[in-house]
Amino acid sequence: MGVGGLAAGDDRPPLVLASGSPRRRELLAGLGLRFTVVVPDIDETPASGEHPAAYVERLARAKADAVAERFDRGQPVVLAADTTVALAGAILGKPTDRADATAMLRALSGRAHQVHTGVAVVGPGHRASSVTTTEVTFRSLSAAEIATYVAGDEPFDKAGGYAIQGEAGRFVVAIQGSASNVVGLPVAQTLALLAGAGLDAVTWGPPRGAD
Repeated sequence: MGVGGLAAGDDRPPLVLASGSPRRRELLAGLGLRFTVVVPDIDETPASGEHPAAYVERLARAKADAVAERFDRGQPVVLAADTTVALAGAILGKPTDRADATAMLRALSGRAHQVHTGVAVVGPGHRASSVTTTEVTFRSLSAAEIATYVAGDEPFDKAGGYAIQGEAGRFVVAIQGSASNVVGLPVAQTLALLAGAGLDAVTWGPPRGAD
C-alpha cells in the first residue's frame, strides 16, 4: 500500500529519511533540513564474505528503494544510510547483549578500526550511492572502564557497541576522516548526493549553478 505523495501546490522535492536512527535525524535537523521519517524493514544480514564497505552500501540502497516503493504517486527524494564498524576486515554490528558489547570493546581497545557508512539517495529518475570510511583509534581501555560503560544503555543499538558523541568519546585518541560519519551520517557526502538528486540543502531548489 502506498503512503501518499507530494503535497498539493508544493513543487519542492520533499525529503524522506529512510532510517529510524535518532542520530541521523539530529544531524539532518542540525543542517536546517525539513524531512519526514519512514523506517524501512529489510533483512540486514551480511552476505557470506561480504566486505564491510560493500555491505553498508548494499543496505543503504535497499533501504532507500524499499521506502521509495511505498509512495503511490509523486515520488519524493529518499535518503537512506547504514553504518558498520570493521575491525581487521570483520563486521562488528550492534551488540546483542552486555556480554557481546563487552567483547566488542575489548577487541577495539588500543587499536584502530574503520567506520563505514553507505548513503543512498533515490528520487524521480535518479539513484546514487556512496561509501565514506573513517578510521578511529581507541586508547587502551581497562576492564573497569569497559564494565562501567557497558552497564549503561549507550552501547546498544550502536554499531561496534559505542557512541562517539557520548561517553565513549573519551576512548578515542585519533580520527582520520569525517567525524559525522562515525555518528552515523557523513554530512558533506550526503549533501553532495542530495544535490545530485536535484535538492539543494541551502535553497531547497535546483542545485546552485544549474541553469
